[in-house]
Parts: sequence; structure tokens; C-alpha cells
Amino acid sequence: MPNIKSAIKRVKTSNKRRAQNASQKSAMRTAIKTFEALVEAKDVEKAQAAFIVASKKLDKAAGKGLIHKNAASRQKSRLAKKLNSILA
Repeated sequence: MPNIKSAIKRVKTSNKRRAQNASQKSAMRTAIKTFEALVEAKDVEKAQAAFIVASKKLDKAAGKGLIHKNAASRQKSRLAKKLNSILA
């Protein structure tokens, strides 16, 4: 455990940020899994709504630096491809 005041504060803030990052990353993964489950069930309307939610979560995560922007782009592209496969 640190003794210096600034180091103590650093530990607190890094723990708070780590918890926030983990929460956002988990929510993003959940949104993606929800979308993929709806695609499997071929539920078009709900899948379209879930795609919008998942895209927003991916963009937000990329904006905050949780994932790389190209990784977010790739994920969104793959999700869009899955959505288009059930729309056709």
C-alpha cells in the first residue's frame, strides 16, 4: 500500500477507472451477444434495434479508448453483414 498522498489518490482513481472500463466493456459485449442471438432467431425488427444499440456501444468504447477504433469498425462491419444476411 502506498504511503505518499498522491500515490494513494492514484490507486483510488485507477481502481475507479478500471471498474468503469470493465463495466462499459461488459455492456458492449452483452449488446453484441444480444444482437447475434436475435440474428440466430431471425427476428428482423428486434435485430435492427439491437444493431443500433451495439453500434453505439462500440463507437463509445472506441471513443474512450477501451478498444481500438479499427477494431470497433471491424466489429460493426461484421455485425452489419450478419444483419444484411437475414434481411435478404
